[in-house]
Amino acid sequence: MEHGLLGGSSSGPGAATAAGLVGFSIGSETSGSILTPAAFSGVAGLGPTYGRVSRHGAMALCWTLDKLGPICRSAEDCGLVMAAIAGRDPKDPTSLARPFATPRAPAAGGKPRRFRIGVIRGTTEKVQPEVRKNFEAALKTLGGFCEVVREVAYPEFPYGPAVGTIVAAEGASAFRDLIENGRTKELKVPNDRWGGYAASMVLAVDYIQALRLRAPMKKALDALYAKFDALVSPTRATVAYPIGPDFDKAYPGMGGGPAVIPAGNLVGQPALSIPNGFGENGLPTAFQLTGRAFSDETLVAVATAYQARTEWHRKRPPV
Repeated sequence: MEHGLLGGSSSGPGAATAAGLVGFSIGSETSGSILTPAAFSGVAGLGPTYGRVSRHGAMALCWTLDKLGPICRSAEDCGLVMAAIAGRDPKDPTSLARPFATPRAPAAGGKPRRFRIGVIRGTTEKVQPEVRKNFEAALKTLGGFCEVVREVAYPEFPYGPAVGTIVAAEGASAFRDLIENGRTKELKVPNDRWGGYAASMVLAVDYIQALRLRAPMKKALDALYAKFDALVSPTRATVAYPIGPDFDKAYPGMGGGPAVIPAGNLVGQPALSIPNGFGENGLPTAFQLTGRAFSDETLVAVATAYQARTEWHRKRPPV
């Protein structure tokens, strides 16, 4: 596997898990920072329902979006870790008394449950060819134990701008001392050095409007997800970005379609990314399962069944 850029604030946990340096890791997600590193590293990453895992002791960026969740070699391992970390923590008032129940295999002679999976319309129109090819192959595998419904329309809302506004406002508050003392100049990444000043200028009316949008978003998405056990889409439009300037030139305008990752984080839904193959350059591709709030166990069950029929999660990068 060639070296690539791993994307997101949980890149370290993702890379360490993929390389076998740790048995599992805990990632943090505000809008894709568990899912993206998991996808780009070829491992499984679960961004749980908001509130299912305590955030006590973790650095805050955005209080109304931040989550902690497991990054593991397999979806089954994600379930095992979730069973250990989920539940109420008095040190985190946003945590919920909703422990995680590890999905069980059907009893001997029992008939496995057939899941109903929806394929989100528009999520494969502007993706790298390898991503599309591997996604279609994954759908074929899912079809062996799921009812797969194509072309599911996703509710239209300004998910991306809403996330951007909320993260900017709450992040500026979280790092107010650094911004006001001018210490953002000490950040190692040049593109981040001045962002705090701009974020601190977000208007209160814009922040409040973004928060208000979350209620109709949640209502519309919950109504859609009530019809399915999960919805499925590629996690990212490309493989991990190889080091070098030519990748973006070769695949301009990737993405498009519904902003599934920002949408799910805005309304607190769970999402699970698992690997489903490799691109021509040896870098991994992945798909994500998203579900209603507190459907984390179902997502793990679907992904575990998929991985029982495939070997992608057993592949290891050369060391």
